Formats: sequence, C-alpha cells, structure tokens
Amino acid sequence: MPLSPILRAQSTYPFVRLDEERRAAEARGVEVIDFGRGDPQEPTDPRIRQALVAGLRERMGYPTAPGLPELREAIARWGVRRFDVALDPETQVVPTLGSKEAIFSFAQVVLDPAAGKDTVVVTEPGYPVQERGAEIAGARVVSLPLLERNGFLPDLEAIAGEDWSRIALFWVNYPNNPTCATAPPAFYGRLAALARVHDFVLASDEAYSELWFEEPPASALQVADLTNVAVFNSLSKRSSMTGYRSGFVAGDPTLIGALKAFRPSVGTAPQEFVQRASVVAWDDEEHVEAARATYARKRALFLDLFARAGVRVAGSAATMYLWCEVPRGEGSEAFARRLLELGVLVAPGVYLGPSGEGYFRLALVPTEAECRRAAEILEDVL
Repeated sequence: MPLSPILRAQSTYPFVRLDEERRAAEARGVEVIDFGRGDPQEPTDPRIRQALVAGLRERMGYPTAPGLPELREAIARWGVRRFDVALDPETQVVPTLGSKEAIFSFAQVVLDPAAGKDTVVVTEPGYPVQERGAEIAGARVVSLPLLERNGFLPDLEAIAGEDWSRIALFWVNYPNNPTCATAPPAFYGRLAALARVHDFVLASDEAYSELWFEEPPASALQVADLTNVAVFNSLSKRSSMTGYRSGFVAGDPTLIGALKAFRPSVGTAPQEFVQRASVVAWDDEEHVEAARATYARKRALFLDLFARAGVRVAGSAATMYLWCEVPRGEGSEAFARRLLELGVLVAPGVYLGPSGEGYFRLALVPTEAECRRAAEILEDVL
C-alpha cells in the first residue's frame, strides 16, 4: 500500500510513546501517577459547561470557517484586557479547532517553493507538531536548539545568511514547552522586524500564556507592527478545555484572510456550541486565576522537594510544567524509566528533541493529593 515517505520516516509521536510506556507499566501491576502528558485534570468551570449545553439546538448545521462574530469579539476583548492590543474581530481573528490543527497545517498556507520560500524554522526541544506539519507540507526544516546558557531562546545569529531569504515560516513558542522559559518583548520585536525585512511569517505559539506565577508573559501581539505576525492561542491549558478543541489565530489581516480562504477546504471550524462556550471562557478571568493558584500550590510542593533533594530546576518561569536536570551521570530516558517503575511517569527531555537530553519534564496535572503522594515516593529516590 502506498504511504507518504515523510510519514513513514517520522518517529512515533513522543506522547504516544509515553502512553505506551504507562500502559505497559500498569500491565505489570504498577500504579502510575501520570506527570507525562500536559492534559489538565482540573474541572472545566461550570459556567463554561452550562454555555456549551445551552448552545445545543435540535439541529446544528456546519460551522463556518470565520467563526461566530460573538467569539471573535470575545477574543478581541481579551486581547485588550490581557495585552492592551486592539484586534479587529473582522479581519485579525479566526477561531480554530484548538491550536494543534492550525499549527500543523499552517505551513501549507505560507510555503512558496517556486518563489524560493521553502524553509520552516522550528526550535528544539519543543512541541513536535510544528516540525511535523512543515515536513508533511514538503518544507525544508531548520531546527534551532534552545540552550540554557541562552535563556532557552534561539540563537538567531546561528542562521546562515543565505538561509534568511529562504525562510517562509519561523516558529517560536513562549512560554515555552518544555523549558518553561518566557521571552522578553525585545525578542519578539527583533524577530518581527526580521520577518518584515526578509518577508517571512513569525508564528508564535502562545498556548501557555495564561499559566504564569510571578508576572504575566509578553506576547508577539504586542509588537509595534503586526505585519507578517500570526499568534496562536487556545483554551486548552488556560481554561482546562482540552477536549473542547477551541483556539484562535490572530495578527496580520493578510494572514488571517489567507486562513479564512484555506480553512473551508479542511473543514476544521469549532462546533457552534463549543464556540458559545468559548465566548464565556474568554470573557472570564476568575476561573483562570483559580487555575493558576492550583498550579502554584503543586509547583511549590515540587520546588520544595527538588530543593531538598538537590534536583536543579531550569527555566520554569511559567506554564504547567517543571523542566529539571536529571541526576548527574544518568540519561533522561533511564531516569524516566527508573521513576516509572516506582509509579511516577515523567517525560524524558530527549523525547522532545536532542537538546532536551539531560533534562526531564514534569507536568503538574495530577490532583493535589496525587502530587503529594508522588512527592512522598520521590523523596526517597532522588
């Protein structure tokens, strides 16, 4: 049977590997507390759930690609409230089925090999969907390492001079998964200026922008000129709505117009009842503040444990994760396997990219009671 050679060449998706390892451990009788996958377990706010139910009608037609005006307006209100940025809901915002599918397919919208724009830049360790979507679209992929000595920011000087003209799309992700680092406004400003000079798209995945602990992170939406800038965000992490699949892209009106033209072909607009629940979610901050407080308590528990055990925490300024150094002399996969046999599943850093070797990622998603139990297990083995 003919299959895409690109698909055949891709390794198993890292979180599929984690799920397989968890199931194998459970089959051996190990009771596993899962810190591997970033799927929030906190209850979705009742007002959001009520809006979802209220949005059901006897018959629901196909949702349209531009989304409900009410949702685009709610996202624009949030942009003003959160970043002091005025977005035109008609021309600068498009709802998406979460952010994953939009990220995966975005290279198809902007690549133009005939014009010499054949390259997508990604960072690693990182969310694999950006690279995989680019590969399926036929792009030449350039990967930049995120190193601790650089504050987990990509070294833009490492890009060869001739490569700048070939770049169609440059992906960044801050607050970063998995390093938990944030990016300063000056970084976005410099990259946006480069995007205009070299005519590529700066695509910023900001799914974790609302999970912070000391000060709210900056956004690429705050650059002075949004030409060639597209920002992706989602309710999955902010509002514990992973199963709803609701996100958006905002930024340059030309890019948003291209997405509106592209998306009817792939048929991935959120269902109308999900959009109506999303209006309530974007208009409310109380449930987000409560979620941040919950994650902060879990985070403090492990920061205290790791400080006592001598486990060094790297980055970790924001997000629902902790990015930590594995014990000296132990590889990230071996360390994760050792913990799994004790019932604690973490993600080996190398699963998220070669530069992740030497680290592990702990997702603060189990309940507080489970976190305390895991901390007791780890107390004696770290």
